[in-house]
Amino acid sequence: MPIVTPGKRPAKRFLKSKIIGGKISRGRKATNAEINVIPMVDMMTMLVIFLLQQYSSTGEVLYMQKDIKLPDAHHGQTIEVAPVVAISGSEIVVTGVKVADVPDLDRDSGYLNIPGLEERLRDEKKRWEYLHQQDPEKKWDGQVNIQADKGVPFRIVKRVMYSCGVAGYFSLNFAALDLGSAAAAPDKAPGAG
Repeated sequence: MPIVTPGKRPAKRFLKSKIIGGKISRGRKATNAEINVIPMVDMMTMLVIFLLQQYSSTGEVLYMQKDIKLPDAHHGQTIEVAPVVAISGSEIVVTGVKVADVPDLDRDSGYLNIPGLEERLRDEKKRWEYLHQQDPEKKWDGQVNIQADKGVPFRIVKRVMYSCGVAGYFSLNFAALDLGSAAAAPDKAPGAG
């Protein structure tokens, strides 16, 4: 439907009429601008399909880094939203901020704690408390999600766990790839129904 200015609008066949058409349009330019809405509907359809394919009912809890290969697990639970400590072969990152280098931690074996990690986790705890100060029913659960590479030595993971405990995070969740549903599928033969 074209966009037109309000007022009298005769049918298109009367506009070409010598008798009625001249009286209505007298010196005015036609302001009818016809808009083709088919491309807009096509674009909106593609956008809706794209958004539906990208939708996740659980939400994105973990951002998978390229340099981290997670271990496999057959039994597990879905993790909840909490600060993410990502341990790769080269660095430790908390919610997107680098806090330590793994080679430096290997050289410095005197203490168990990682000061940069503790400080960042305490900042996350303060942020959580500030966001939930108006909600007294919401209690601090002290959860943190640890996303460690398969090849990271346990002594590094142990130091990360200790630093999390010192910062007040006592509920540690380890991220792993879920093989529970994938393990049942290969038992069938390709043609078996």
